[in-house]
Amino acid sequence: MTDDIKQKIEDYLKDHKWLNLGTVDSEGKPMVHTMAYVADGTTVYFGTSKETHKADDMMNNPNVAYTVDEDDVDVMTITGVQMQGKATLVTDPSEMEKFGMLMIEKFPFMKDMPQTPDSVVFRVDPVEGYYLDYSKGFTHRDMVTY
Repeated sequence: MTDDIKQKIEDYLKDHKWLNLGTVDSEGKPMVHTMAYVADGTTVYFGTSKETHKADDMMNNPNVAYTVDEDDVDVMTITGVQMQGKATLVTDPSEMEKFGMLMIEKFPFMKDMPQTPDSVVFRVDPVEGYYLDYSKGFTHRDMVTY
């Protein structure tokens, strides 16, 4: 069952483009950020400016949470993913190249985007995840750990 749920989460992440990322600042205040992302299995990657609050938050506290879901659904058939994970600044050139290839594959317009010197890439490795499937019952979700 656990492998089945992990596969459902992986497939869901592959088929969607936006996540809602929760971070916490150094004063303990939470914030949620809408982000375009790419996934390699259940590990997600996204880029941002190194000058953003979310980048600062993740550098100071790598514990994050995010959701991926549908915007316009019947409440009785909601599907989605809720994840807790650890954010890491990506510095390895081969991992940066992989991120770039995944971005262009998912968002083809990205190949024409100019690179900016203040851009950074973060990887979020999953710690705990939930796959929501309300068609199995209102509020039904299956939990997995990584």
